[in-house]
Amino acid sequence: MAYTKIEELQKELKAMRPLSPTELKRIQEEFIIDDTYNSNAIEGNSLTLRETALILKEGITIGEKPLKDHLEAIGHRDAFEFVISLANASASLAEQTIKQIHSLVLMNDATHKGIYRDVPIQISGSAHTPPQPYMVPDLVEQLLAEYEQMKKDCPKSIIEAIAEFHLRFEDIHPFIDGNGRTGRLIMNFELIKAGLLPVNIKYADRKEYYECFDAYFSPEGNRSSAKLCELISKYEEEELERYLDILKSRKDK
Repeated sequence: MAYTKIEELQKELKAMRPLSPTELKRIQEEFIIDDTYNSNAIEGNSLTLRETALILKEGITIGEKPLKDHLEAIGHRDAFEFVISLANASASLAEQTIKQIHSLVLMNDATHKGIYRDVPIQISGSAHTPPQPYMVPDLVEQLLAEYEQMKKDCPKSIIEAIAEFHLRFEDIHPFIDGNGRTGRLIMNFELIKAGLLPVNIKYADRKEYYECFDAYFSPEGNRSSAKLCELISKYEEEELERYLDILKSRKDK
């Protein structure tokens, strides 16, 4: 697929006067709330977008909603802020980084946070079976090593390597819980490091997101990440256009 539009939008964004630190912080906070809601909702969290915002901005407890759902919102917010700090420091993606992100995501589970699973699992609603637990450490190590080569080999865009990594990470499913949220945070970590904007995979688009995995794992799919590349690219274009609209509206005032 072509990534021309993303490149054009990036050039246009770079040519404009950047957002002030205050403006950037506000936009990041709004994005994190929205992404926290969507990423957690995909995994079954019952909080609405408004409830997520109240918890993260006001520290309000939502009556009749499980404590677990509150902690998942706080954990995802903290993990995203951690990812931004790592990306700003140009930190490399390593096993320890993955475990640190997962520890924040799964802050409500002291037994399993940051620790690879030690039991076989089956992904609900999927015919695909993740590898046995004893294989996980070696598979993660192999994926990280091969990802470095993927980034060098991706012919058109870093998005291709990031999409491939995400699909293979979820294939390994290294943790007992929190794999999807951790995987999407890693995706954004790598996008930010590459000079792109983080993307927010919407709960409303979860069917399209799941179909990316179906296409990758199906016998006819030949392990093609093209469908996920398209989805990430669509979101990237939307985020770039949103930033440009903000900058243009500020310029017109």
